[in-house]
Amino acid sequence: MRTLLKLGVLAVLVAAGLVAWGLYVPTGPAAEQFVLLKPGSPARKIARELKANGLIRSEWAFIALHAWKAKTLKAGEYKFDHPANAIAVYDRIARGDIFAHTVTIPEGYNMFEVATLMEQAGLGPRADFLKVAKDTALIADLDPQAKSLEGYLFPDTYEFTRTQTMRDMAAAMVRRFRQNAQQIGLAPTTADVHRVVTMASIVEKETSVPEERPVVAGVYYNRLEKNVALGADPTVVYASLLIGKYDGVIRVSDLQLDSPYNTYKVAGMPPGPIANPGRAALEAAMHPAKTAFLYFVSDNQGHHRFAATGAEHARNVDAYRRATAPR
Repeated sequence: MRTLLKLGVLAVLVAAGLVAWGLYVPTGPAAEQFVLLKPGSPARKIARELKANGLIRSEWAFIALHAWKAKTLKAGEYKFDHPANAIAVYDRIARGDIFAHTVTIPEGYNMFEVATLMEQAGLGPRADFLKVAKDTALIADLDPQAKSLEGYLFPDTYEFTRTQTMRDMAAAMVRRFRQNAQQIGLAPTTADVHRVVTMASIVEKETSVPEERPVVAGVYYNRLEKNVALGADPTVVYASLLIGKYDGVIRVSDLQLDSPYNTYKVAGMPPGPIANPGRAALEAAMHPAKTAFLYFVSDNQGHHRFAATGAEHARNVDAYRRATAPR
């Protein structure tokens, strides 16, 4: 009887030791390691996943801890970058300390470039984002003419998790657009949103110089008023992108490309935005500078020279060519 009692006590001590070892002794990576816990995963599956990745010492100790604490374990991606004990790991998952991927969309990126950023951030395939970007339901009230979400994926810094869908992420960008549009007074009741965003996208691609944006917008509105083709190089680039031809260079032959986005051949505005403009470009398109300018060309110093006549523009073009000629 005494022997059985001793064995029982010993078994309890061993079990307690194993529990203490499984719960209190740290383990885990010395470098970054990521684990994705899928929605609906039971505690047993989570414990198995953590053990397989070397983040806990004992599955059953983790399960026992869960039975005791009975907290909801949050699905998501978790980053582990230093050893920790099972209690700390459990508390992190119960707290929902989910890792967020930071994605910064620069002003003037088009939806193809945004899709590439999403893939590079590990948030999903580029093709999945483009599929979502071609569904205009998110902006139907803003721009009934829209053919995609191009122009409405607002440039900013975002934090996304891998449990969010591509639609969730696109919706966040559209919400950010709406917030900024509201702040500057851009709404279907006060402006032609489609026209403003399309113009802003061209302005965004033409110049990054703050004081030039309203002037560039004014040039293009002046050309529209006089029924002169916009002749905007960025629209030719976009036309080439849509058919998979653009390789980083615009050639003379590209100016003859048969596309509604080619503003060298087609009069008026392109069918829609060619990129995603930032707030300053939107404001420039809403409030263009009042000038007589009809032309502009680079000065090879990061700015542009503007002209009201063809002769003046020709002189500016000649100056640009001299500045860029091989020496």
